[in-house]
Amino acid sequence: QVQLVESGGGLVQAGGSLRLSCAASGRTFSRYTVGWFRQAPGKERESVAVISWIGGSTYYADSVKGRFTISRDNAKNMLYLQMNSLAPEDTAVYYCAASRGSVPTADPRSYDYWGQGTQVTVSS
Repeated sequence: QVQLVESGGGLVQAGGSLRLSCAASGRTFSRYTVGWFRQAPGKERESVAVISWIGGSTYYADSVKGRFTISRDNAKNMLYLQMNSLAPEDTAVYYCAASRGSVPTADPRSYDYWGQGTQVTVSS
């Protein structure tokens, strides 16, 4: 069992940066593939970035590649998303999620545990 709590969202101007954090409760966090997803109003939830349980394999959506960086600290049971060069189209609720699978996947249906979400709003 894993419980996830996101933090770090907020309001930022275009071109700015935010660092999202996801704190995990549970003793098996390091064995989960974890990722960040986002959902804008009226739109489907989409994958942003995923990292394998050992941290050696990552996936990024094309829309964020080169701007966002996903990382994890298994010793601290933490997942991070560093978001740079933010644009208004990045505005969404961001969720962290965990999967029992050991290989990154962008399919949200593969994820077993979800955080409550944190709002990211990028203004012009």
